[in-house]
Amino acid sequence: MKKFSAEWDGPLFKQVQAQFEEAATTLSLDENIFYRLRVPDRALIVSVPFRLDNGKVHVVPGYRVQHNDVLGPCKGGIRYHPNVNLGEVTALAMLMTWKCALVGLPLGGAKGGVQIDPTPLSRTELQRMTRRYTTEISNFIGPDHDIPAPDMGTNEQVMAWMMDTYSQMKGYSIPEIVTGKPVVIGGSLGRREATGRGVVYTIIEAAKKINLPLNASTRVVIQGFGNVGQAAMKKMEKVGCKVIAISDAFGGVYNPKGISYASAMQHVTENNTLKDYSDAEKITNEDLLTLPCEICIPAACEATVTAPIAEKLQCKILAEAANGPCTLEADKVLNSRSDIFLIPDVLANAGGVIVSYFEWVQDLQNFFWTEKEINERLWEVMTKAFHNVMKMAQEKKVTMRQAALMTGIEIVAKAMLTRGLYP
Repeated sequence: MKKFSAEWDGPLFKQVQAQFEEAATTLSLDENIFYRLRVPDRALIVSVPFRLDNGKVHVVPGYRVQHNDVLGPCKGGIRYHPNVNLGEVTALAMLMTWKCALVGLPLGGAKGGVQIDPTPLSRTELQRMTRRYTTEISNFIGPDHDIPAPDMGTNEQVMAWMMDTYSQMKGYSIPEIVTGKPVVIGGSLGRREATGRGVVYTIIEAAKKINLPLNASTRVVIQGFGNVGQAAMKKMEKVGCKVIAISDAFGGVYNPKGISYASAMQHVTENNTLKDYSDAEKITNEDLLTLPCEICIPAACEATVTAPIAEKLQCKILAEAANGPCTLEADKVLNSRSDIFLIPDVLANAGGVIVSYFEWVQDLQNFFWTEKEINERLWEVMTKAFHNVMKMAQEKKVTMRQAALMTGIEIVAKAMLTRGLYP
């Protein structure tokens, strides 16, 4: 059967699709399932007009893509970023499908976004845009078929506005329409830190596999100091490791003696950036990745680890907290390097969707768990998934990325074959 091109054929989508095809070939995936999973179930493009504080109306494009729902309702974040496009959103929706299946959730993959930089917007402008975007996609989402969550450029408050807008349209409160919202309106304890915490849980298991002690001499670098990077730093510090470099969009800071989480957070809280942080020297995002260290955590955006950077990496564990941080060319380099243990994105950063699932379940039941219960359940799910991927990698003699994708794809394929094709 001839493969077809479509509107979502962007660079990231082609990368994710190529990864899928490699994993599917190794699995000897059923041809009919192969062609179906290469593309999303459905994609929505909307115009999002909203009024600025000066009275002018600004219009930006918005997206919501549902890749596959064979296992259950679709699940995926909403990102606000100037580089958001249909190809990126479609790629991330596909990754969500494998991620949910990999960790055993009864959910499918989706993703959404608005092509805008939220930073210069006032609170009222951001709220008006969010409410209009929610209105535009309201017939596409729902607590029983597509549940959004926060992602890059969005947060608890954005989710609260989305939940309120959807509820106002339906005439009653529907907290289960989104996850990652404030606890006071049905959010889950532990959700904000879940992705970063989950990354560290996989690092702990990987360290056991390569006999790497996690103590004060273990050096950690983290690219990206948003919600995920901050939570990962806090947990790595608690584990006993020394974080020597962190960065954000304005660049990085480096101190071989270690950077204090409390000190860095105080500076970011006061200045909204790591820029001019005084307790460390400046370093570029690229140089940060190639510092001598034991653990490297890219937690920024996609394609930050290129082939030249992959060749210069000096870490022992590379934990992909971001989605798609390594390019296809970088992957080839990493595959040839036996000195680096890769924890792929679909496994490493699955903590967010796991606790999002917990939140959704709690909202549906109107029964809430303690933060200790949340973290214990997260640990159980993440470690089980890690060992399932390790088992696949050893049995099939493939890389950790291939093993993670193959584990998720195989579950989805079995479900599709079992359900059959309608009509």
